[in-house]
Amino acid sequence: MLLVLLAFTFAANADEEALSVDRVVPNGMALAFPNEQNIQPEQSDFEVNNYVLMSNDSGERWAVVTLTNQASGGRTLTQKHLMAIVANGRRIGPVEFMQSFKGHETLSVTITFGISQFPLLSVYSRTGT
Repeated sequence: MLLVLLAFTFAANADEEALSVDRVVPNGMALAFPNEQNIQPEQSDFEVNNYVLMSNDSGERWAVVTLTNQASGGRTLTQKHLMAIVANGRRIGPVEFMQSFKGHETLSVTITFGISQFPLLSVYSRTGT
C-alpha cells in the first residue's frame, strides 16, 4: 500500500514543470511599447520595488514581485493592481489572487500571469493620481 502511495505521489509531481528564472529586473528599466488603448492596472497604494521573472517550457509566466504598501493603514493587493508587459508589447494581468498588507509593509509575492508565447518583460502598478 505504501509503495502504491509513493508511486502516485511521484507521478503527480512529475507533471509539474520546474520554473526557471528568466531574469532579475532592476528598478528603473523603461520600455517604450505603445499603449494606444491605455490599458492600466487599477490605481492603488502599492509600489513595485523589484521583481524576478520566471517561466517554464510550457509557457507559464510567473513573477516574484516585491511591493510596498505606501498607505499607513492595511490594504489588500489583488490582480487588478498589477500588470505585465510581454515581449510583443501586449499588457496582461495576473491570474486572480489576494494578499493583505499592513500599513507601510513590504512583502514579496509569487504571482502567475498564465500561459503566454511571449516572455514577461516588466511588472508594474499604478500609484498616485
